[in-house]
Amino acid sequence: MPKQKTHSGAKKRFKVTGSGKLTHEQANRRHLMESKSSKRTRRLMADDPVSKADTKKVNKLLGR
Repeated sequence: MPKQKTHSGAKKRFKVTGSGKLTHEQANRRHLMESKSSKRTRRLMADDPVSKADTKKVNKLLGR
């Protein structure tokens, strides 16, 4: 049986932490930044954990 390939889009969007948890970058930090407050943009800088409901699907896409 052939090997499971990693989904190319998923590997660019999700990162596995040292403890094995999944993280992703938050939305709304690409453009139109001048209208957003500094407080909001700093908050959006941090990576967000993948929700529990999506973890199984993301792991499958990453071949884990």
